[in-house]
Amino acid sequence: MLLAIDIGNTNIVVGGIEDDQIVFEARLATDRIKTSDQYGGEIKNTLGLFNIPVEKIEDCIISSVVPPVFNAVKTGVVKVTKQEPMVVGPGVKTGLNIRMDNPAQVGSDRIVIAVAALAEYEPPLILLDLGTATTIEVVDRGNTYLGGCIIPGVRISLEALTSRTAQLPGINLDKPKQVIGKNTVDCMRSGIMYGTAAMLDGMLDRVEEELGFQAKVVVTGGMAQFIAPLCRREMSLERDLLLKGLNILYKKNKK
Repeated sequence: MLLAIDIGNTNIVVGGIEDDQIVFEARLATDRIKTSDQYGGEIKNTLGLFNIPVEKIEDCIISSVVPPVFNAVKTGVVKVTKQEPMVVGPGVKTGLNIRMDNPAQVGSDRIVIAVAALAEYEPPLILLDLGTATTIEVVDRGNTYLGGCIIPGVRISLEALTSRTAQLPGINLDKPKQVIGKNTVDCMRSGIMYGTAAMLDGMLDRVEEELGFQAKVVVTGGMAQFIAPLCRREMSLERDLLLKGLNILYKKNKK
């Protein structure tokens, strides 16, 4: 079994993949002060939660956008599995033609998602990832990665709103009943949820206008299942692009 780990700013996605099938998936909180022993313990406990013996892990691949956490997680994995993980980064074959000013600056999670989407859909593609940040990336024909946009995520926007306004409370990001809220909480929920959906609809129009053609839209990330249904644009929801992409990259680079 392949242990696939993606270290994000808010969550660490841990998955087990066997014969190209995701056997289990779990999320751990990203904590910059945890030690390798603590992360190793959490990973071991996660395997135990799904009744996966440590001995069944044959290899591991890690992608990370949080450098302070990466070494702790990697060392924890080595302690638990006795396997040296493959790391998504410079030198890893992706099959992408990255047309960026500095290709090395493209986040590994962006690469992983693009690789996974290309395995499922024909380009041109516009990929939305609704996580800690909301990102838009464009992949053209010939697997050409053109670039994209980075926007404050849904929860970041909500945290900024509640922390900078004395009378606005914290809220749950449930689906709004209607656009025009009748109380403070409903007004905030509508503004955050429908506001994000409208922003994405508008950004997609502008991206396609700049490209000069329409593209298939694929959305993933922790907030995708809540925001995508509120968008007017047609888009395909993919929950497991990160793990699928890590599996593809592992197979491309396996010695």
